[in-house]
Amino acid sequence: MHEQERNDPPSRTVSVFRNGRNRAVRLPKGIEIEGVTEYVATRVGDTIVLKPSRPSWHSFIEVEKTDDDFLQDREPVFEDEGRF
Repeated sequence: MHEQERNDPPSRTVSVFRNGRNRAVRLPKGIEIEGVTEYVATRVGDTIVLKPSRPSWHSFIEVEKTDDDFLQDREPVFEDEGRF
């Protein structure tokens, strides 16, 4: 396990509660990460690690494709002639 960063808030004890059929933890103010709405939970022995969920290449592939005329009206940033 890595050491706590200088600006990170100290560790806090939190309660675990039932949310339907799931167990849940409420992150106290100061522990949450601004703008993060989903976390990936991983169990390592008797420790549960929460990391912000980040888009993956798999989710990138699932993104809707652009229209055939996407960027057609845009001026070229550079010319291809003479590049190769």
